[in-house]
Formats: sequence, C-alpha cells, structure tokens
Amino acid sequence: MNQFITTIIEKQQALQQSNVELELYKEEKEYIEKNELFFEESKLFIIEKEPIQRFADAYIERSNKETEEVIAIENGAFLNQSVHYLKEQKNEFIYLESRWFDLIGVEAISLEVDDVFGTYDVMLGLKLQKKYEKSIKNYLNDLFNEKQQSFDLMFNQNDGMWDLNFTLNFIQKFDEDMTLGEAYCHIYRLLFNLAETIEETSIK
Repeated sequence: MNQFITTIIEKQQALQQSNVELELYKEEKEYIEKNELFFEESKLFIIEKEPIQRFADAYIERSNKETEEVIAIENGAFLNQSVHYLKEQKNEFIYLESRWFDLIGVEAISLEVDDVFGTYDVMLGLKLQKKYEKSIKNYLNDLFNEKQQSFDLMFNQNDGMWDLNFTLNFIQKFDEDMTLGEAYCHIYRLLFNLAETIEETSIK
C-alpha cells in the first residue's frame, strides 16, 4: 500500500512540480498523514472526496446465483439503490470490480442475500500470502467480536489467494436503509484496514 500511494504522489509531483494537489478518499488521506508520506521539496494538499464517488466508474454485474449467468451490466448509478434490493431479488448477486481494489489486494467483491438466513453475504478473493493467516484471522475475529459463523476464510492453492466470505450484517454501523454504494464503501474500509494491519505486521 505504501508503494501504491507513494507512486500516486510522485506522479502528481512530476506534473505539478512545487505544490502537489491530490483528490483522495478518507482511507488514503488518513494513511498518508499517519505514515507522513510528504515530500520536502513540495507542499501536499489533499482534497477529500465523497466516499460514494469511489465506485462511480466501477464495473458492475448483476448475475443469477444458480447459473452465474450475467443478467445485466450496470453503471455506478445502480449503487444508489438500497441494499434491500437484494432481498427483493434473492436470485441475484452483485459482482463489482474497481481500480481501487488493487490497493487493498482484492480481485473483486460480490454481494448477495443468504437464502436461508436472509443475511447480506460478502464474497471476495484476497491477494495475501498464506503466511499471513494468523494476522488475517486475528483481524477478522476482532472485527466481528468472535461471533460464530460471521466469516469463512480458506486459502485457495490453485489461485494463490484467500477466499473470504463474511456477513455484512455484523459490521458496525450496517443498516438496511443504506445504499449498495454505502455498503461497498463500508466493505472497502474494513478491507483497507485489514491490508494496513498486514502491512504493519510484515514490517515488524
């Protein structure tokens, strides 16, 4: 993450020379301030963007849960709907790709409603090495207060990444009145914090 964000700053620095102005979101802004990613020869100004804008240009599919057949490709406006949409369309799941996922080591994030429990389930591939298993599990246990069946984590030897599923309902501040976009912002934030935790662990 450090290298990814430093590269963004350096690219803007090359363009703007003296003063570097960046439009970033809360997570990246806090990371820059916490890690003091500033350059002495230039002043860095960060404009914090609205969280919901993060996925305005995301690739979004609505697909059938049983067949995985794509029902429709949606634009960012689709995320303005309430998450309750998934309870009205229980046969569907939402698949979302974003350029921001490269920063947190995620391939894509899918969201659906569980047919039995009616909970909102998140599914994704996490690009972290197997050696970080303990750190990942510790983070998730703390996040979910060790609630049983709140997450499922398994290392996929074929893909070399973690298959992670978790229940969105157990996330702090989750509300069924929130939009799909807000739900994805909450998911992004917790995964950003996970990536930051793993980065700090690897440095120690």
